[in-house]
Amino acid sequence: MTTATTTLVSQLQHAIARVIRGKDEAIQLALVALLARGHLLIEDVPGVGKTTLAQALARSFHCSFQRIQFTSDMLPSDVVGISVFNQAEQRFEFKPGPIFANIVLADEINRTTPKTQSALLEAMNEAQVTLDNSTHPLPQPFMVLATQNPIEHHGTYPLPESQLDRFLLRIRMGYPSRQNEKEILQRNSNAHSAENVEAVMDKNEVASLQEAVEQVRVDDSLLDYALEIVERTRKTERLILGVSPRGSLMLQRAARARAFIEGRDYCVPDDFKQMILPVFAHRVAVNTRYATTQKKSAQADAILTEIVEATRVPL
Repeated sequence: MTTATTTLVSQLQHAIARVIRGKDEAIQLALVALLARGHLLIEDVPGVGKTTLAQALARSFHCSFQRIQFTSDMLPSDVVGISVFNQAEQRFEFKPGPIFANIVLADEINRTTPKTQSALLEAMNEAQVTLDNSTHPLPQPFMVLATQNPIEHHGTYPLPESQLDRFLLRIRMGYPSRQNEKEILQRNSNAHSAENVEAVMDKNEVASLQEAVEQVRVDDSLLDYALEIVERTRKTERLILGVSPRGSLMLQRAARARAFIEGRDYCVPDDFKQMILPVFAHRVAVNTRYATTQKKSAQADAILTEIVEATRVPL
């Protein structure tokens, strides 16, 4: 990696860290999703900074940005757009929806119905929208940053497995430490809002970084290590749904992006190990026979952690 590339990545991290205090891991994972050409799902209770992180990332480089506030009465056309008949020209014209942007913030995505959630599937998987037998490509780079409240909250619809599988990573913000929360209370909130994040690069530079990530080297021993973990998720009785081949590909992309952010053009075992939970936890399903009083997401994390600890790390 060149010094200029390292500087760009560092500037990107610092720009976001100005408004997201004490959440370096969450910021790094958000950048992993961006540089790996993936989508990010941020899940946590209200008020811990999910939307702020999404806005800060979107404003950290020059690009088009749209925010969609999902509600229970929203229709698929409110997301992807609609064909409107032009009386003057006697033909239908496509009016693009808010999904046509480089960065799309899907706020509280699980407050809308499954029918509307499904409108995002093609866009997130193929970077295009098909309507009335016409295909419309989305701008590049393209990334969906979705936030959701835990499904235990009232008025939420669980995301189906097919929708969850489109997200490269699922992360949680967590509560800030006491010291960081004190700093939040002491500082001028308006001066440190996401709206004041300065863009440090343009979308062409982001595209160049994404291409560079794809050139990060991955040794065969690391692929075997990842596949051993994947195979164990498919064999254990505690999971009724193991990691799919798409999940394996996503893990490799995330590991490459993490190595790149760390300033390396090659992966090490820790790149894969650190990405297991964010990439796999929302792709597996816990067998109800082994269910406990813990939330399903916490159970999945615990099972995956045990699998990782029992898998030999390559030297």
